Amino acid sequence: MGVLTASDFDRLREIRSRHPHLIHDALRARTRREILGDDDRMFIVAADHPARGALGVGADATAMADRYDLLDRLATALSRPGVDGVLGTPDIIDDLAALGLLDGKVVVGSMNRGGLRAASFEMDDRFTAYDVQSLVDSRLDFAKTLMRINLDDEGTSATLEATAHAVTQAAAARLPIMLEPFLSVWSDGHIVNDLTPDGVIRSIAIAAGLGGNSAYTWMKLPVVAEMDRVMAATTMPTVLLGGDSGADPDETFAAWEDALSLPGVRGLTAGRALLYPPDGDVAAAVDIAARLVHPTLI
Repeated sequence: MGVLTASDFDRLREIRSRHPHLIHDALRARTRREILGDDDRMFIVAADHPARGALGVGADATAMADRYDLLDRLATALSRPGVDGVLGTPDIIDDLAALGLLDGKVVVGSMNRGGLRAASFEMDDRFTAYDVQSLVDSRLDFAKTLMRINLDDEGTSATLEATAHAVTQAAAARLPIMLEPFLSVWSDGHIVNDLTPDGVIRSIAIAAGLGGNSAYTWMKLPVVAEMDRVMAATTMPTVLLGGDSGADPDETFAAWEDALSLPGVRGLTAGRALLYPPDGDVAAAVDIAARLVHPTLI
């Protein structure tokens, strides 16, 4: 156990079983802040993968399966300087609220988690977590959607339509919403995202036009080759998608640093690469990323 203790988890279980109203109370009462810091940057730690049945990190297929371990890693990350907030599904956000970890943080609610990993219906990525009304009711700061576009799968049309409605509703509520678009294909029973510059640019063009009002739309984009050309495809504020760090974290950090220097990039949203680093040192990995986003921390 790291930042959290056994007594913290005892209290969490007690709240969930005997006093569940305290979770909503904690969300409603938490101290809020501006989305962007004084440097116009934002660093968000992400933990919404488990709700799609995606528990693996690298070669470990069940790395995120232990919820207590995940919460402890998140608590460590949220305690570090320069971490502005967290992205998660209601179960994660509610746990963190009950643990008293969300004061002064930007809280991003993940909306569509119905496209379960490797399911036959994976491309029909339904909105099964937050909707705009529940985000507003819980006083969360940001909405987030995953938008995979597969031209050979009819499930894409339902996801596009639902995302368009979410964008319109979020704008009506003056709630910022980040879209995470990909062009995707089926390959050997799995969805593979097109991470070429042209693929990402095309996904941006499709995502940007969704909804009846784009004023509150942000992009959440992967770091790929030719990021200067990718960022030229949108005027919308953009946060970088961290993804899995792969075999060489230093190479990942260097790519993030280069992309963070581009006009329009407002920050970074990263999860597995920082919460489950190869050496196990969550604080050190988070600190490196925080200094990339907020160089004044150096």
